Amino acid sequence: MSKQKTNSKTKSGMLLILITLFIALVGYVLFSGVSVGVYDIGNVSNNINYGLDLTGGVNVVLEAQATDDDPVTAEKIESAMLTIRQRIDTLGVSEPTITKQGDNRIRVSIPSVSDQEEALDLIGKTAQLEFVGPDGTVILTGKDVVDSKGVMQTDSTGLEKAVVTLKFSEEGTKLFADATQKYIGQAIQIKLDDEIISSPTVNVAITNGEAVIEGIGDIEEAGNLASLIRGGALPVKLVPIEVRTVGPTLGQNSLDKSIYAGMIGIGLVLIFMLIFYRGLGIIADMALIIFIIIFMIILTALNVTLTLPGIAGLILTIGMAVDANVIIFERIKEEARLGKSLLTAIDAGFSRAFSTILDSNVTTLIAGFVLFFLGSGSVQGFAVTLILGILVSMFTAVVITKQLVILLVKTELFKSNTFYGI
Repeated sequence: MSKQKTNSKTKSGMLLILITLFIALVGYVLFSGVSVGVYDIGNVSNNINYGLDLTGGVNVVLEAQATDDDPVTAEKIESAMLTIRQRIDTLGVSEPTITKQGDNRIRVSIPSVSDQEEALDLIGKTAQLEFVGPDGTVILTGKDVVDSKGVMQTDSTGLEKAVVTLKFSEEGTKLFADATQKYIGQAIQIKLDDEIISSPTVNVAITNGEAVIEGIGDIEEAGNLASLIRGGALPVKLVPIEVRTVGPTLGQNSLDKSIYAGMIGIGLVLIFMLIFYRGLGIIADMALIIFIIIFMIILTALNVTLTLPGIAGLILTIGMAVDANVIIFERIKEEARLGKSLLTAIDAGFSRAFSTILDSNVTTLIAGFVLFFLGSGSVQGFAVTLILGILVSMFTAVVITKQLVILLVKTELFKSNTFYGI
């Protein structure tokens, strides 16, 4: 029996050591990163999407202009938001925020944009593409184009130049073939938002459903034009009524201060738990570190955009995670003072604390979901981190903390209740 007990203590001690080393290793890889051959692993800070307030960018409010013949409807606003998102995605921008504001406005926040004026011009264009014959007849429009790309092409003189390729739909192919047959020797105007961007002369009938727009300045301009054509025309005219820019220096300064403040807060929480709960505080600190690791992994995996309010939500959930541990530990103390053994007191303490923790977190979750579904922009960012943080903190407090405390007790390295703050 004594040998079995010794083996159990040894096994528990080894398992606790392995868990501690694993936490340290994962934490190091996650926040510092390691290189294995050609692969870079970890460094979560490089894989998180940061919001406009942390990286700089452009924030613009667009207002839909209605006319007597063309009123603004909710369907048109939703369609315009989808078109704007498609356009921004072609820029390679991560996680733009596009929200409806009122009945006829759209707020667009684009983080990490190097050329803000270009991005503003891109999202605001109506992108109405038309092929117009010499007699003023509209041959086809952007709706007849199924694909468009900006490429470099070598002309008959051997000069390489930027062009935009177009591929028409089946109906567009027929319309274009008929038009080029009709207008041989004449020019067809290609218009974008009523501006002539190219006037090629038709030399032969084009029946393969493909065309090329020439006269483009460079490959970047060609790529942007192709993106507009692929994204389609906006269903309603949008006019920017508010434009606000956040410089990258200001954003980086905000991020640095937020990280610094977060580190101070977490450090003070770790020290507080050690001072007031001693051995149990050690376990609480380990569980808190596990909480941060799990939370950051989920944040990266779900491609969540982190904003200043989001960081506030994260720090708030860290406090709530510790609060759950405080409730549990106080319950354990009460059970131990009734004369119960330490393991029995731990089991009873977690059981009694669970309902309290669940009630408080459920009410906060309800508030988080209300903020997410009724709020917008930074409010939603705060709600997302709050909801994720609550779910993860409940798991670490109720499951992980309990198992770590039981492992520590089973090692019997510290048999005095004083060590556990009881």
